[in-house]
Parts: sequence; structure tokens; C-alpha cells
Amino acid sequence: MDIKQIYMDADALLEGHFKLSSGNHSQYYLQSAKVLEQPKTAQLLAEALAEQIRTSGIAIDTVCAPALGGLIAGYALAQALDVRYIFAERVGGEMTIRRGFDVKEGERVLICEDIITTGGSAMEAGAVVESLGGKVVAFAALANRGFCERQGGNVTRQPNCKLPEGTPFFALDDFTFEMYDPAECPLCKAGSEAIKPGSRGN
Repeated sequence: MDIKQIYMDADALLEGHFKLSSGNHSQYYLQSAKVLEQPKTAQLLAEALAEQIRTSGIAIDTVCAPALGGLIAGYALAQALDVRYIFAERVGGEMTIRRGFDVKEGERVLICEDIITTGGSAMEAGAVVESLGGKVVAFAALANRGFCERQGGNVTRQPNCKLPEGTPFFALDDFTFEMYDPAECPLCKAGSEAIKPGSRGN
């Protein structure tokens, strides 16, 4: 499966001048919502990701996705794995699990995002799960931005990866794009203005 081609065919691999959630700038941006707007594509990707997870032998009771970006990917993955699905969301800037969702003591939870960059949001959701008694046994995403090391990938872990070492991370492909501090961004220096197409700040 050519994940990069799937993103390109969905006009989800954007080229321009973008401000990322981290505050850094990049010439490229992955807009997974464009890929997931087609349910059959979402199902296809989720099945491929689920196959990786099943092959690993890790036992999972529940998939938890951080809102907003992980909602569709997490639901599709839970369906493919035939397990329960819940989501975490920000309330007053703090990640929380509400809406009647519970987490049982010792429940084995996989945290699923659409894209993992450094893993910050995934770790926030995982912290909430564990505060309620659950155990985070794995992380997953459709795409890995190349800062964290995934199962079967060729990217080595970078210092800014926030996912814990020793906990498996599954993704379908690595997308390694150059990122720039705004003060050093060559696109800014060329006179271009960064835009923010993601879910935060729009």
C-alpha cells in the first residue's frame, strides 16, 4: 500500500508555507481529514494498521483517540480491531475523558491519532487513561511525522519524541519533512506568510 500516494490522491499532502501545532514552520502539511472523508479509504487504512497490531500479538481492550484529529482514525481502527472505542477531548485546555466514558482498572488501551508528530497529544490522552486506572499498551497513527520510531520503520527516535521508549508505536508510513523555527524559517525570509490549516487556531 502506497500511503504517500493515497495522501496525494486525496489532496491531503499540501505544499506551501504552514504553521504547525508545535509553532514551527514547514513547507509541507498532512491534512488527514481529506483522506478520511472517504469511509472506504478510512476502512482500508484502518484495516492495514489493525493487521500490524494483530501481528504484534499485543492484547487491546479499547482504542482511545484524542479529539479532534484522532476521532475518525481511532473509530475506524477500533472497528477493524473489533474493540471498544472512547475519546479524550480538551476542556479549558486540559485533556479529559467525559461523556459517560469509563476506564476500568487494568484495561488495556491503545491511543490512536491520525498523525503523530512528537506525540504530545497522544501522551496527554494516555495520561488521562492511566489516571483512571487503565494501562496504555501501544500507540498508533496513520502517519508518523518522523520524530518517533515506529514498529517496522526506518526512522530513528529523535530527542523531541514524547512517546515512551518501550511502548510500541504503529503507523503506516513515515513522512519526514523539514521543519523550521519561525526565526530561522527560509520561507518567512523569502517574504511568505505561514498559514495554519490544522484543527487548532482555525
